Amino acid sequence: MKISDFHPIIAADFSPKRRALAVEMGADIIVDPGEVSPYTSWHQAATPPGYDGGRYAQLFGLSPKLPPAVIFECVGVPGVIQQIIDGAPAGARVVVVGVCMQTDQFEPFFGIVKQLNLQFVLGYTGEEFAASLSHLAEGRIDVTPLITGHVGLGGVKGAFVELASPEQHAKVIFEPWS
Repeated sequence: MKISDFHPIIAADFSPKRRALAVEMGADIIVDPGEVSPYTSWHQAATPPGYDGGRYAQLFGLSPKLPPAVIFECVGVPGVIQQIIDGAPAGARVVVVGVCMQTDQFEPFFGIVKQLNLQFVLGYTGEEFAASLSHLAEGRIDVTPLITGHVGLGGVKGAFVELASPEQHAKVIFEPWS
Protein backbone atom coordinates (compact mmCIF):
# COMPACT_ATOMS: atom_id res chain seq x y z
CA MET A 1 0.00 0.00 0.00
CA LYS A 2 1.06 3.55 -0.69
CA ILE A 3 0.38 6.62 1.42
CA SER A 4 -1.88 7.78 -1.40
CA ASP A 5 -4.14 4.78 -0.68
CA PHE A 6 -5.16 6.20 2.70
CA HIS A 7 -8.02 8.67 2.88
CA PRO A 8 -9.39 10.89 4.17
CA ILE A 9 -6.27 12.72 5.31
CA ILE A 10 -7.22 15.53 7.69
CA ALA A 11 -4.51 18.09 8.50
CA ALA A 12 -5.10 20.33 11.49
CA ASP A 13 -2.89 23.32 12.26
CA PHE A 14 -3.34 26.79 13.65
CA SER A 15 -0.91 28.14 11.03
CA PRO A 16 -2.43 29.17 7.69
CA LYS A 17 0.92 28.56 5.97
CA ARG A 18 1.18 25.02 7.33
CA ARG A 19 -2.42 24.31 6.31
CA ALA A 20 -1.57 25.45 2.77
CA LEU A 21 1.49 23.17 2.79
CA ALA A 22 -0.72 20.28 3.91
CA VAL A 23 -2.90 20.78 0.82
CA GLU A 24 0.19 20.78 -1.40
CA MET A 25 1.36 17.57 0.26
CA GLY A 26 -1.95 15.82 -0.41
CA ALA A 27 -4.26 16.42 2.55
CA ASP A 28 -7.91 15.98 1.64
CA ILE A 29 -9.26 18.35 4.27
CA ILE A 30 -7.51 21.10 6.21
CA VAL A 31 -8.77 22.33 9.54
CA ASP A 32 -8.01 25.28 11.77
CA PRO A 33 -8.47 23.50 15.13
CA GLY A 34 -9.35 26.83 16.72
CA GLU A 35 -12.49 26.90 14.58
CA VAL A 36 -13.39 23.29 13.66
CA SER A 37 -12.76 19.96 15.38
CA PRO A 38 -10.44 17.73 13.34
CA TYR A 39 -12.19 14.71 14.89
CA THR A 40 -15.61 15.87 13.71
CA SER A 41 -14.14 16.59 10.27
CA TRP A 42 -12.67 13.08 10.08
CA HIS A 43 -15.91 11.46 11.22
CA GLN A 44 -17.94 13.38 8.64
CA ALA A 45 -15.51 12.50 5.84
CA ALA A 46 -14.84 8.87 6.84
CA THR A 47 -18.33 7.67 7.74
CA PRO A 48 -19.60 5.30 5.04
CA PRO A 49 -23.21 5.45 3.81
CA GLY A 50 -25.54 3.42 6.00
CA TYR A 51 -23.21 3.51 9.00
CA ASP A 52 -24.81 2.70 12.36
CA GLY A 53 -22.47 3.24 15.29
CA GLY A 54 -24.74 1.43 17.72
CA ARG A 55 -23.13 -1.32 19.76
CA TYR A 56 -25.28 -4.16 18.37
CA ALA A 57 -25.10 -3.00 14.77
CA GLN A 58 -21.31 -3.06 14.99
CA LEU A 59 -21.12 -6.24 17.08
CA PHE A 60 -23.29 -8.27 14.70
CA GLY A 61 -21.97 -6.73 11.48
CA LEU A 62 -25.27 -5.08 10.60
CA SER A 63 -23.56 -1.87 9.55
CA PRO A 64 -20.47 -0.84 7.61
CA LYS A 65 -17.49 -0.12 9.83
CA LEU A 66 -15.55 3.11 10.05
CA PRO A 67 -12.13 2.91 8.43
CA PRO A 68 -9.22 2.74 10.88
CA ALA A 69 -7.93 6.12 12.03
CA VAL A 70 -4.30 7.06 12.60
CA ILE A 71 -3.65 10.30 14.46
CA PHE A 72 -0.21 11.88 14.57
CA GLU A 73 0.47 14.12 17.56
CA CYS A 74 3.20 16.47 16.33
CA VAL A 75 2.84 19.33 18.82
CA GLY A 76 4.63 18.24 21.99
CA VAL A 77 2.61 20.47 24.32
CA PRO A 78 1.16 19.26 27.64
CA GLY A 79 -2.51 18.39 27.37
CA VAL A 80 -2.55 17.53 23.67
CA ILE A 81 -2.42 13.76 24.23
CA GLN A 82 -5.49 13.99 26.48
CA GLN A 83 -7.27 16.09 23.84
CA ILE A 84 -6.50 13.40 21.27
CA ILE A 85 -7.71 10.62 23.58
CA ASP A 86 -10.93 12.57 24.12
CA GLY A 87 -11.53 13.20 20.41
CA ALA A 88 -10.16 10.04 18.77
CA PRO A 89 -12.58 7.48 17.39
CA ALA A 90 -12.61 4.03 18.97
CA GLY A 91 -9.83 1.75 17.77
CA ALA A 92 -7.61 4.58 16.50
CA ARG A 93 -3.84 4.46 16.56
CA VAL A 94 -2.26 7.56 18.11
CA VAL A 95 1.36 8.09 17.10
CA VAL A 96 3.11 10.58 19.38
CA VAL A 97 5.85 12.32 17.42
CA GLY A 98 5.83 15.69 19.20
CA VAL A 99 8.51 15.88 21.86
CA CYS A 100 7.00 17.28 25.04
CA MET A 101 9.80 18.44 27.33
CA GLN A 102 7.52 18.94 30.33
CA THR A 103 5.54 16.68 32.61
CA ASP A 104 2.22 15.77 31.05
CA GLN A 105 -0.79 13.87 32.32
CA PHE A 106 -3.58 11.98 30.63
CA GLU A 107 -6.33 9.65 31.75
CA PRO A 108 -5.61 6.12 30.47
CA PHE A 109 -9.15 4.93 31.27
CA PHE A 110 -10.60 6.79 28.28
CA GLY A 111 -7.97 5.32 25.96
CA ILE A 112 -8.76 1.86 27.35
CA VAL A 113 -12.51 2.27 26.84
CA LYS A 114 -11.91 3.32 23.23
CA GLN A 115 -9.23 0.61 22.76
CA LEU A 116 -6.76 3.15 21.44
CA ASN A 117 -3.29 2.13 20.38
CA LEU A 118 -0.89 4.74 21.82
CA GLN A 119 2.58 4.62 20.27
CA PHE A 120 5.51 6.87 21.15
CA VAL A 121 8.25 7.21 18.53
CA LEU A 122 11.62 8.91 18.35
CA GLY A 123 14.37 8.32 15.90
CA TYR A 124 14.37 6.13 12.87
CA THR A 125 16.00 2.87 11.92
CA GLY A 126 18.55 2.56 9.15
CA GLU A 127 15.95 0.70 7.11
CA GLU A 128 13.46 3.56 7.49
CA PHE A 129 16.08 6.11 6.37
CA ALA A 130 16.97 3.91 3.38
CA ALA A 131 13.31 3.48 2.39
CA SER A 132 12.65 7.22 2.75
CA LEU A 133 15.69 8.16 0.67
CA SER A 134 14.64 5.61 -1.96
CA HIS A 135 11.13 7.11 -2.14
CA LEU A 136 12.62 10.60 -2.53
CA ALA A 137 15.21 9.56 -5.12
CA GLU A 138 12.64 7.68 -7.21
CA GLY A 139 10.16 10.57 -7.11
CA ARG A 140 7.45 8.66 -5.22
CA ILE A 141 7.35 11.42 -2.60
CA ASP A 142 7.76 15.06 -3.58
CA VAL A 143 8.92 17.13 -0.62
CA THR A 144 9.76 20.30 -2.53
CA PRO A 145 6.74 22.20 -1.12
CA LEU A 146 8.14 21.64 2.38
CA ILE A 147 11.56 23.11 1.57
CA THR A 148 11.12 26.79 2.28
CA GLY A 149 14.73 27.88 2.54
CA HIS A 150 18.41 27.13 1.99
CA VAL A 151 21.29 28.35 4.14
CA GLY A 152 25.03 28.09 4.21
CA LEU A 153 27.18 27.72 7.31
CA GLY A 154 26.70 31.34 8.32
CA GLY A 155 22.90 31.08 8.18
CA VAL A 156 22.34 28.09 10.48
CA LYS A 157 21.74 30.08 13.68
CA GLY A 158 19.28 32.43 11.96
CA ALA A 159 17.49 29.50 10.32
CA PHE A 160 16.73 27.97 13.72
CA VAL A 161 15.32 31.30 14.89
CA GLU A 162 13.16 31.54 11.76
CA LEU A 163 11.98 27.93 12.07
CA ALA A 164 10.31 28.87 15.36
CA SER A 165 7.73 30.77 13.29
CA PRO A 166 5.41 28.43 11.39
CA GLU A 167 4.55 31.25 9.00
CA GLN A 168 8.21 31.65 7.99
CA HIS A 169 9.56 28.17 7.27
CA ALA A 170 8.74 24.47 7.23
CA LYS A 171 12.11 22.89 6.37
CA VAL A 172 15.42 24.62 5.71
CA ILE A 173 18.15 22.81 3.81
CA PHE A 174 21.69 23.27 5.11
CA GLU A 175 24.18 23.65 2.23
CA PRO A 176 27.67 23.89 3.72
CA TRP A 177 29.22 24.78 0.34
CA SER A 178 27.20 27.99 -0.09
